[in-house]
Amino acid sequence: MKTMGAAKFKEQCLALLDRLDRDGLVITKHGKPVARVLPYDRQDADLIGSLRHKIEVKGDIFTTGIRWDADA
Repeated sequence: MKTMGAAKFKEQCLALLDRLDRDGLVITKHGKPVARVLPYDRQDADLIGSLRHKIEVKGDIFTTGIRWDADA
């Protein structure tokens, strides 16, 4: 895990966030750790759309197939 002083982090913040690895970055003040920056876990976002063109839906998925009278 990398360590960096707060002043240097402030100067390079946006560039550092673009290159952030999975171990993150520890921010220090006067040599003492004060914060840890970790990348946001996007694992779940990778699942969205992952089954596109791999499954086939048969029938109407928006109904139970049972007719009923809501006014009764």
